[in-house]
Amino acid sequence: MIVEYIRYNLPSGLNTQFESDYAEAAEFLKASSVCLGYDLTHCEEEPQRYILRILWTSTEEHLTVFRNSEEFKGFFALVQPYIPQIEEMQHYNQTSIAFVK
Repeated sequence: MIVEYIRYNLPSGLNTQFESDYAEAAEFLKASSVCLGYDLTHCEEEPQRYILRILWTSTEEHLTVFRNSEEFKGFFALVQPYIPQIEEMQHYNQTSIAFVK
C-alpha cells in the first residue's frame, strides 16, 4: 500500500464549493479497485488549506490503472478546477512509526 498526499491552498471563498466537488469526486475514488481509502482534512489555523490523503494499492496501479479508467475521468472532471491550487502531490511509503487511539 502507498499513501498519496495532495496539499491544497485555496483562494478565499472556494471552501464550500471545493468540499462539495470533492464529496462528489470521492464516489469515483470509492468505485476504483485500486483505491483502498481516502480522507480530506481541513486546516483550523489556515482555513484555505486542505490535505487529501488517498491510499492506493501501489503507485504503479494508481498511475496506470486508475488514471486510465472511467473512474478517473469522472474524478478529474470534478477536481480539475483545483489543480492550480496544489502545493504538493506525492506518494509516500508508510513507516512502522504510528499510533492511533
